Amino acid sequence: MLSKEENILFAAEKLFAELGFEGTSTREIAKTANVNISMISYYFGSKEKLYEKLVEYRMNEGQFFSKDILERTDINEWEKIEKIVDQFSDKVRHQKCFYRIMQREQLHTKNPQMVEFLKQTKMGFIAMYSKILESGLEKGIFTKNPPIYLLHSTVSGTLFYASNAKEMYKEFLNDTEDEEVFDKKYYTELNKHIKYLLKDLLGYEENK
Repeated sequence: MLSKEENILFAAEKLFAELGFEGTSTREIAKTANVNISMISYYFGSKEKLYEKLVEYRMNEGQFFSKDILERTDINEWEKIEKIVDQFSDKVRHQKCFYRIMQREQLHTKNPQMVEFLKQTKMGFIAMYSKILESGLEKGIFTKNPPIYLLHSTVSGTLFYASNAKEMYKEFLNDTEDEEVFDKKYYTELNKHIKYLLKDLLGYEENK
């Protein structure tokens, strides 16, 4: 059951993805969320604050999950990497509106608070990869030590590019399957591909 605040956030997310921040009005957000326009002011204060809250909400979801993975002792470092890739891929697949907003933000944002928030979020993920890599090297699970910023770029860059190009690849493959069927198969193959790359980059051998 969504709270009123979440209902407004998710309605705004869809509109921001379709129309951009400048092209979306608070009136349209209220209409889509089926609330009185005054509720936006009550919960968020302004469209700008609503936008910032949306980004913070979505980013924190990923951060909380990743922190839990990092602290687990029942799985090894490679299994932690696998779970992070699965979770990241699942979010890109099912939260297409948000990641469309994020890609636009990284290219065009002029909001200094947003720039700083995005930077700190990325730094958090890089620090997380770094801790897993360092621990895995100490235990002999990984035998290679790639530049950590390139490791992060390999995961996020591959995911975002492949997600944006999905329809083109579907056409290239002349795939006539139902969209949902193709979507599931596509992201399953994408996950396997990213893990294959990471195994080589980290020097991880499954049956060592």
